Amino acid sequence: MISKNLYINIIIRVSLVVLFSVLLGYLIVNEQSVRFSILCSLTIVMLTISLISRLNRTNRNIRLFFDSVRNDDSNLTFPVDKMNKSLRELHQSMNSVNHRIQQLKIEISQQEQYFRKILEHLATGIITYNNKGFIYHTNSAATRLLSTDVLTHLRQIERVDKKLFRAIESLKPFDRRLIAINTSQGEVQLLLKSTSFRSNDNELMILSIQDIKHELDEKEVDSWMRLIRVLMHEIMNSITPITSLSESLSGIYYKDEKPVLPENVTEKTISTTLQGLNVIKKQGKGLMAFVESYRKLTRIPEPEMKFFRVSELFSRVKILSNSLSKGEYIEISFGINTPDLEIFADEDLISLVLLNLIKNAVEANENNPDGKISVIAGRDRNHRPEICVSDNGPGIREEHLAEIFIPFFTTRESGSGIGLSISKQIIGAHGGSLKVRSVPGRETVFTMSFQN
Repeated sequence: MISKNLYINIIIRVSLVVLFSVLLGYLIVNEQSVRFSILCSLTIVMLTISLISRLNRTNRNIRLFFDSVRNDDSNLTFPVDKMNKSLRELHQSMNSVNHRIQQLKIEISQQEQYFRKILEHLATGIITYNNKGFIYHTNSAATRLLSTDVLTHLRQIERVDKKLFRAIESLKPFDRRLIAINTSQGEVQLLLKSTSFRSNDNELMILSIQDIKHELDEKEVDSWMRLIRVLMHEIMNSITPITSLSESLSGIYYKDEKPVLPENVTEKTISTTLQGLNVIKKQGKGLMAFVESYRKLTRIPEPEMKFFRVSELFSRVKILSNSLSKGEYIEISFGINTPDLEIFADEDLISLVLLNLIKNAVEANENNPDGKISVIAGRDRNHRPEICVSDNGPGIREEHLAEIFIPFFTTRESGSGIGLSISKQIIGAHGGSLKVRSVPGRETVFTMSFQN
C-alpha cells in the first residue's frame, strides 16, 4: 500500500511534467502565445519542485528511521495526522516497525535477565573471557569458589592460586582438568571444563568451575566401606572355622574343666587332633595368601612409558593367550581398525591387563558351546586410542557391574577378586580408564582407553 500510493503520486506528477513539457514544446515550435508558454514553464518548474520535495521528504523520513535503528533508538515516532495518505501509511508502517523493535528489545532484556538468574542460581562457577584474558561475565558461584569479590581479568586468579591460573591459562576448548587448591575455606577440588564460541569476530572461552570435593569424599568413603565389607567377609570366612575347630580340639583335652591325663589320650584323639591342626594350617595359609594378594594390590609398579605398535602387542598377547586352558569351541580373534596404531604406555603392564581380560572372558565362556572373544583396537570418537575385549558369554548382572572393580569381589569360587582391581589401577596409572558394559545373555565389553 505504501509503495502503491507513493508510486501513484510520482507517476501523476511525472505525467503532468511530461504533458506540460510536450505542450511547451508545441507552443515554442509553432510560435504560439508567449504568455501561455511562460505559464507552462512555471507549471513544469512547480511540478518538478513538488516532486523533488515529496521524494526528499520521504527519503529524509526513511533515512531518519534507519538512523534511529542503527543508533538503537526505537523511541522515535512519526506523525500520522494531517498529511496525505501515502506519507501517513509510510509513517504508520515505520511506527509499527519501531514498536516491534521495542517489543523485541524488551523480550531480549527479559531473556537476558532470565539467563542471568539461572547462571546466578547455579552451584557451578561460570567465567567467560576472550583470548587476551579479559573477563566478560562471572557468576557469584565462581567468585565464591575462588574466594574473590571481583574478576575482570584472568591475571587476578593468579593471586588466588598460581597453579590454578596456569591450569586455566593452558586450557584448550573442550579440555577437562581436576585441580586441588587452598582457599580461605580450606582445600577444594575443582573440576575445570572449557568450551568456546565465536561472538562477531571475537572468540570467547566459557569456563565452568565445579567443587567436587564433597562428591569425591562421598565416593572415597563409599569405596572404603565396600572394601571393608569384602575384607571382613573374607577374613571372617577364614577365621570362623579356625576358631570353631580350635575350640573343638581344646574340648578333647579337657574333661570337667580339667586337663585330660596323658594315659587317657588315645590314638583316635591324636589322629583327630592332627587332622584339625592340618585344617587350621591350610586355613592359615589361605589367610596369608589373601593378605599377600592385598599387598600386591597396593604395590602397582610405576609405568615405563614409551610408544609401541598395537600390532606388536597383539602378536605378543596372541601367543600368550594360546597357552590358556580353554574349551575347543572358544574362538579368540584380534583386529585393528586404525592401521599403524600406536599407544604411549608400558607395554608389559598393558599386555598383563589385556591377557587378564582375555582370561576372564575365557573363564566366562567355559560352558558356552559357541564362545567368541574379540579383541579390537582403534580410536574412540575423541580420537583417543582404545582396546575393546568383548565376548558373547552369559554377561554380568546389573547389580554386579558396580562392584566388579572392588578388590576381592568375585562371582567365581576359584577367583581371587583382585585381577580387575589391579587392571583398573594399571590403566589409571597411565592416565586412562577401564570401563565395562554388559547385556546379560548377549555380550560383555571391557574397554581400555588411553591418552593421545
